[in-house]
Amino acid sequence: MVPIRFAAETAKLALDGPFAGLLGEVVRPYVSASLEMLSRATLTHSRPSYEIDSVMVDGEEVPVVEEATLVTPFCTLLRFAKETDVPQPRVLVVAPLSGHFATLLRNTVEVLLPDHDVYITDWHNAREVPVEAGRFGFDEYIDHVILFLETLGEGAHLLAVCQPCAHAFAAVAAMAASDNPYQPASMTLMAGPIDTRINPTTVNELATTHSIEWFEKNLIATVPYGFKGGGRRVYPGFVQLTAFMSMNPKRHFDTHVDLYGNLATGNDDKANSTKKFYDEYFAVLDLTAEFYLETVNLVFQEHVLPKGKLTWHGEKIDPRAIKKTALFTVEGERDDICSVGQTLAAQDLCTSIRPYKKRHHLQPGVGHYGVFSGSKWANQIYPIVRNVILSND
Repeated sequence: MVPIRFAAETAKLALDGPFAGLLGEVVRPYVSASLEMLSRATLTHSRPSYEIDSVMVDGEEVPVVEEATLVTPFCTLLRFAKETDVPQPRVLVVAPLSGHFATLLRNTVEVLLPDHDVYITDWHNAREVPVEAGRFGFDEYIDHVILFLETLGEGAHLLAVCQPCAHAFAAVAAMAASDNPYQPASMTLMAGPIDTRINPTTVNELATTHSIEWFEKNLIATVPYGFKGGGRRVYPGFVQLTAFMSMNPKRHFDTHVDLYGNLATGNDDKANSTKKFYDEYFAVLDLTAEFYLETVNLVFQEHVLPKGKLTWHGEKIDPRAIKKTALFTVEGERDDICSVGQTLAAQDLCTSIRPYKKRHHLQPGVGHYGVFSGSKWANQIYPIVRNVILSND
């Protein structure tokens, strides 16, 4: 596709420049739009920018600086540092490791920032991690969550979004079992698969239709030599993207038809909004094979967490050990990836948390992404999240 995209970009530049009068004002915009659509037919494999340069705090615009607080071969604990004299609750945002970069939670961070000292798990692309760095599986993900909470210090708060809810939940349970002084003051789980036996979605059914051997044979690849991670076995991000898009092909097709129309008719605002979303959506990240396969097997096939059979480095994970950490679960009414009840299941597992420290919210009218991004997240869900954090800070 590289030469085809290059030819399309070159032709568009010529058509919009020195050869603008070649086709006439009626035909030219549509040909130009077609060339731009063709030039955009690509994926990227590097993290986009968070594009958060400043934030309003108490009516004043405050600069935001990204700081790498701690770096491992597989992840950077990234802080969005602000210059403010007012102490704010420290929040660790645990981002999904599911084919996209953590920048997919840009709006989640933007909304949290005015009132909180925000850190995020900025996962690295596995194809850029040398084989010598070792394995990264289910246990190592939990290790990272614990390490990052310990780095934030006592009294921090945890907010997990989507896929890592099970891993973050297990990390908090492990910390509670050892009476780790850095276990979080509150834990917010948003649209995550705690018990996927409840109201199974298309995603859940796919995971149970095939054996784990099928997944390994058909979906795992080896990073080519020439990349830093050459020789590492991975679940490629482009495969995950294909799976995501296949769930709603008509919606993506219709969106691109609308994009073509907006480009051709000069509706730049709508076109730029769509292009910005898909620039992010088409930035893909490879997962280590062991993390992907273990997550599919443990969370979506064997359901070991709700069955009480999950272990971490050989030690049993028992949610009943969680006593000090407040629990808040959030679900979207129209979520077709993590359906209603799957995150709520955490409430039943945490039998040792006092009732006044447990809360659940079902957001009407939103799908999966609407739980942590968009106007309903900002105006209806976030105020409850903020209240949970403040009341337990």
